Amino acid sequence: MPSRRIAKVNRAILEALSSAILFELRDPRVKNVTILNVETTDDLKACKVRVGVRGDAKVQSLTLHGLESSRGFLQSKIAERLETRYTPILKFVLEPNWLDHLTATSQGFLEAAATAIEIEDDGTKSEDIEVDVDNIEEVIEENPDNEDTVDPPAE
Repeated sequence: MPSRRIAKVNRAILEALSSAILFELRDPRVKNVTILNVETTDDLKACKVRVGVRGDAKVQSLTLHGLESSRGFLQSKIAERLETRYTPILKFVLEPNWLDHLTATSQGFLEAAATAIEIEDDGTKSEDIEVDVDNIEEVIEENPDNEDTVDPPAE
């Protein structure tokens, strides 16, 4: 478990990389990239960036090569954002099955929401709530007193 400082640095690097890749990087090879995780060493001299790329093996290979060749530019963007003594040297690692893992995780969330149990104010459990994901708009309209909704400001 990284320290809180390293976790903050990882988050800042992830944000700086995402922004630079999305808005500033002009390499046509780098597209459809998702930064999944950033792991920085304790001395801030090295950083492993786990990325997911949509497409076949050839597209993934080209994208990874484009990221490696633009590593210096991306490190300069991180240096501007972090303002630390050392700028981590980036190493990009391709996660091949990231989309399958993401799909399985989201499916697990949907199953958990479908079998959620509502707890009454007195601590007793009520019956299972059935969530119809396809008709979620209708469910929201049926419950107008939902506490999560916010009314628009009056003009």
